[in-house]
This record gives sequence, structure tokens and C-alpha cells, in this order.
Amino acid sequence: MKIAIIASEFGDAANAAKALKKNIKSVSVKEADVIVALGGDGFMLQTLHTYMDYEKPIFGMNKGTVGFLMNAFNEDSLMERILGADTYTLHPLRMRATRCDGEVVEHLAINEVSLLRETRQAAHLQVAIDGRIRLPELIGDGVLVATPAGSTAYNLSAHGPIIPLGADLLALTPLSAFRPRRWRGALLPQHVKVEVTVNQPQKRPVSAVADMHEVRDVRHVQIEEAPDRRLLVMFDAEHTLAERIFTEQFMY
Repeated sequence: MKIAIIASEFGDAANAAKALKKNIKSVSVKEADVIVALGGDGFMLQTLHTYMDYEKPIFGMNKGTVGFLMNAFNEDSLMERILGADTYTLHPLRMRATRCDGEVVEHLAINEVSLLRETRQAAHLQVAIDGRIRLPELIGDGVLVATPAGSTAYNLSAHGPIIPLGADLLALTPLSAFRPRRWRGALLPQHVKVEVTVNQPQKRPVSAVADMHEVRDVRHVQIEEAPDRRLLVMFDAEHTLAERIFTEQFMY
């Protein structure tokens, strides 16, 4: 098995990578069968985006803070851990954002697509699902659409639902909703197309963010799953991603 070892430039990740490379030969990502990524959750997201076209499994080891998307760091028995790991296939969201000047920008999101107000003015948003308007006007800081893998990130902080892997659902979660005040969001089938139209985009400017990619001054955003794109993430069999997400539902 050929392994590419890559590391974040922050913290102790680079030193950990040097230590691993003393015992394991590291090849280029193009040559590798598996990518081993050392860093935190942010670096894991960056790695998934950077090497998405390669469709190669990524085994992350935590050298960051939280490490929800990572396995525990251990220099020993790495090959055995990889051979015994469970591999999950994730499909990102595809965001197609139209700016006020007419420019159309597309990005992929592994965790979530968020629409956020840019100024002190609350965002006024219209939300449609598969062409049918469900919310004529949502007033607040914004709204987001989260994948199951991303449901424990920003979505959870915004009091959105945790979605177990394999549930085939997406979370539609408001951000500090003022009107309708009692609306807490919705669970959507994963195959739907969500369209958000910004009302008064010049007076109440809104940004659209797909993970780390921001598009400012948007007037319309289309969000749907990208079934043609695959992300392969590996986890130790005794501490899988599915188990981590499921366990989060019982945290207090």
C-alpha cells in the first residue's frame, strides 16, 4: 500500500509527519493509495476539497483541537489501522450562487452552505424547495443547509438537528430568525433542490458561504447534493464517523 503523508503547517502536525516518515515511505498524492492527513478538522476539510478529484480515501489523525473528523494520533501500527478502517462515502453539496451583478459562482461544500447578512440590516430571504415556495420571507441573520457529516458543526451551534449518516436527509436551519419567530427549521430529503432568493439584495446584502468559500452580494442561491462527487473518509473501526455523529445526540 502506497501512502501520502501530508500535514498542516500549524501546531505540531509538521513534526508529527516527519516522525511518521522515518518509518513509512511517503509518496505523492497522485501515486498514493491512501492519503494520511495530520492536523485538525479545518485541515481535514481543506484536504478533502483539495484532493476531491482524486477520489482517494483519506485517513486523518488529529493534531488540532477538536478532531471530530480525525482519528486519534498514534505513530504505531498505522498500516494495520488503515487496513482495518471503515471507509465512508460522502457526497458534498453543490452551491450555485448568482451575484447581484449577474456573475454565477459554483462551489462544493462538505459541511454546509450558509447565507449570512453582510451588514447591520437583517436578511430577508425567500426559501423554495423543488420550485415550491415554502417560506415567502425569512427575516434574520440567514439560513444554512447542512449535510449529515456537517450537521454537528455550524448547524448544531445554530440549534439545528443532528443527522445520522445514512439517514438520507439534509438540515435546513435558520440563523437567529426574527420572523417567523417560532420556525426552527426543517429536515429535507437529500435529493431536493433548495433555492434561496434574497429580497432587497441592494439594501440588505447577503453572502453565500460553501465551507470556506465565500461569495458576496448574492441575489439567488441554488443548493443541492452533488451525487457525481465522492469523498472517501477512513476511520478506526472502533470509533467510526457514524458512531461519533450518533453519540453527539446524547451529549449534554
